[in-house]
Amino acid sequence: MKDDLAHKERVRFFIHITFIFFVSACANQPAMELIEDKPLPINLTRNQQQSQDDVTVHLAIPTAIQTEVYFNTQLDKFNIQPIWLKIENMSNVDYWLLPYAIDQSYYTADEVAFITSKHLEKHEFEQRRKFLRNNAMPFFQKANSTNEGYIYTTHKRGGRFVDVHLTGHNQATRLRFAVLLPTQRFDYEYSDLRERYSKLDQLPNFTAEEMRTYLRETLPCCTSNDSGSGEGDPINFILIGSGELAVSALSASGWQFTETVTIDSIRRMIGAAIEEKSFPSAPISALYALGRKQDVALQRGRSSINQRNHMRLWLAPFRCEDKPVWLGQISRDIGVKLTTKSKTLTTHIIDSNVDEAREYLLHSLLHSESVEKFSFVKGVGRATQDKPKRNLTDDPYITDGMRMIVWLSSKPIPPHHAKNLGWNASADPTLELINQSKLENLGETSLVKPLLEP
Repeated sequence: MKDDLAHKERVRFFIHITFIFFVSACANQPAMELIEDKPLPINLTRNQQQSQDDVTVHLAIPTAIQTEVYFNTQLDKFNIQPIWLKIENMSNVDYWLLPYAIDQSYYTADEVAFITSKHLEKHEFEQRRKFLRNNAMPFFQKANSTNEGYIYTTHKRGGRFVDVHLTGHNQATRLRFAVLLPTQRFDYEYSDLRERYSKLDQLPNFTAEEMRTYLRETLPCCTSNDSGSGEGDPINFILIGSGELAVSALSASGWQFTETVTIDSIRRMIGAAIEEKSFPSAPISALYALGRKQDVALQRGRSSINQRNHMRLWLAPFRCEDKPVWLGQISRDIGVKLTTKSKTLTTHIIDSNVDEAREYLLHSLLHSESVEKFSFVKGVGRATQDKPKRNLTDDPYITDGMRMIVWLSSKPIPPHHAKNLGWNASADPTLELINQSKLENLGETSLVKPLLEP
């Protein structure tokens, strides 16, 4: 017990020191520009519609202010986010809407009424419950009918994925929406991506083979610090697809946007660290590639802020067959340590097996049926257990030296239909943790051979 208390006190101490450093750094920075009049040129607004198989779905996610005015209460304070749907079913099929696909933890109308009405008189509660019931989206979508209403979902910030799944007799329709929810707190709202993305048509247009050569021979192996004087984590994956498609695929796979570094976000991050709680949108430090810090950062958090999968994305200085290309770095955070190599004196510790994090991304995209085709190409440089590489904060890592390339799909594609181009073979990341002599004994199978190649 004493050891646990002592450990927590040490954690509180270095987090306090970190906070002082962050506050000082933030105080020396110019005030962040408000960007309400400069939306990203990625068409993922709060109001969207899609059509498929004689079914049209209109979707809208109201702002917190709009929600408060309409429902006469601050639903976001209760972790509730209403999503409005209008479904025009002009087909001859009776469908059932599956709200579970939109949010496995959605709220019923009565549940919302009960949660938000603890201080209301009985007649006021009954009025609110009736209002919420009347505004709920019906599940049954009869052929040649139109319905509209709200699904009361758990609140998300920064962006969310909405999977509208309709099922009927021997037939189903599925429309997938990705929505950006700017709040002037997320890093993508302050990125220079806006200007670069608007000039996509001016970038060189590579063939797949030209891109393969660039990734193998020209793109640096790794990220760097702001001065470009050191090698950081490897640039180990590439996504090909529009900004809308990339956000949709990653959101569908459970990845969340991260907040920008502010005094408020650092305060909440410190509170989460002290309490060992989650912070799904916690800030991610800057790494540099192509002479600039990441354009977008995303993560998949755990129950503790100390553990997470996280990625950084840079818009590439070229297109591939007319499509935008995103260069990425991904690794898995497994803990926190003190270090003098960070301006904040603390940093996350990465899992040394960075290929596992790369594979995790591929698996998450395959599972969400977002992959048209994929392949691997050399370019990072191999690092083994005997001769690991190290990042900017001196964490060792091993890798087979490959970069993963994923062509994203706008339509759901079952994992077994995603095509592997077979440019290079990637290693099984679990086998990378086995020593060389044991690998040689396993023989030159397709899973082992990449680890035995020079």
